[in-house]
Amino acid sequence: MKMSVIGTGYLGAVHAACMAHIGHEVVAYDTDAAKIATLSTGASPFYEPGFDELLAEVLATGRLRFTQSVQEAVTGASVHFVCVGTPQLAGSDAANIAYVDSAFRSVAAHADCDGLVVGKSTVPVGTAQRLAAEVAETSSEHRLEVAWNPEFLREGKAIEDTLAPDRLVFGVTSEYAEKTLQEVYGSIIEAGTPHLTADLPTSELVKVAANAFLATKISFINAMAEVCEIVDADVVTLSRALGYDDRIGKRFLNAGLGFGGGCLPKDIRAFSARAGELGASDALRFLHEVDKINLRRREKAVAVARALVGGDFLGKSIAVLGAAFKPNSDDVRDSPALNVAAAMHLKGADVRVHDPKAIENAKARFPTLGYFDSAEEACRNADLIVLATEWDEYCNIDPASFRSVVKQARLLDTRNAIDRDYWTGAGWQVYSLGRGGLTG
Repeated sequence: MKMSVIGTGYLGAVHAACMAHIGHEVVAYDTDAAKIATLSTGASPFYEPGFDELLAEVLATGRLRFTQSVQEAVTGASVHFVCVGTPQLAGSDAANIAYVDSAFRSVAAHADCDGLVVGKSTVPVGTAQRLAAEVAETSSEHRLEVAWNPEFLREGKAIEDTLAPDRLVFGVTSEYAEKTLQEVYGSIIEAGTPHLTADLPTSELVKVAANAFLATKISFINAMAEVCEIVDADVVTLSRALGYDDRIGKRFLNAGLGFGGGCLPKDIRAFSARAGELGASDALRFLHEVDKINLRRREKAVAVARALVGGDFLGKSIAVLGAAFKPNSDDVRDSPALNVAAAMHLKGADVRVHDPKAIENAKARFPTLGYFDSAEEACRNADLIVLATEWDEYCNIDPASFRSVVKQARLLDTRNAIDRDYWTGAGWQVYSLGRGGLTG
């Protein structure tokens, strides 16, 4: 099947490559000339495990091309996937859907045959129905229907989540749209992936509801961490005990520095804002507290770090291991790690940052921080190490050999990622969020 993908950011580029991988002919469009040029050479403008290899593979088959011409992308295509961003509006919690609106208008204006315009972007509920009416009016020469097919990508596992997702959701208004999406994902469905058909509003709600639930679960265990810190309890043991309950489960129940990235923070805020517009603000009022709990963990980490270096950051060297919002990603959008690093720097600390993949993105956001090519260099003569992103290479550091690198053998583990007893036994003082006081 010939299809277009509108937008070649993280979602769009991965989706385009995966669709080509399963046999479709794909032309992907973006307005960013540099991004199109990079992708066309087989290089990725972002880090995602396995993506460079997948991109090279599908480009070699000729089933994937990139273009700056929306007309070239949509000509002859019967399915158009809209994968553009919906960032938070400046000065507001609401989502900015200007890019989505523009993408749908462009497809409707340039399509030269009947087809399906499929939204994958995360949008406020009601957007799809509005766009369906606008597309029907604009594309009078050709029959274009609107459908919604929300994405559920996890950074670091995006290819797996596209080719072998835990579910597919088709928001449609006709049998034609449903059958078309079943054909698009035919090999994935045949491999056993469950697929659900829904109306447009329900399909829009699935993604934001999922993100709201996950954010709530993370903030819940971090709220428990706040209580544990007061009563000298251990949130890691508490989390394990809760996770054995099948009704609760272990996933997303790791206490620490909280969530970040380009989805959860903005999506729960936009969901709350949309609920207010619909007259349902009371229903999602709890999400404001979810957001506040999450942000408090960053403040707590900074406060603990200051206490660990004697109550004043001035003249202190602090190594921050991690800048990405999560491991196996170079994404620093709303990164708790980078936020904590910047906050300590603003309070006078000499902050030295390392990250295996996110240094360049971090530099673009906070150029005044110190950045180093290795964890060892970042930690040299440090008064305190702050483990802020749980990359495997940090969790596997040998604490005994690392003692000779630092000035003070003192670690703040904001992710509860290391073996605290092991580090303490190697002569380190360790503070882990939600696990009582300093050990060692």
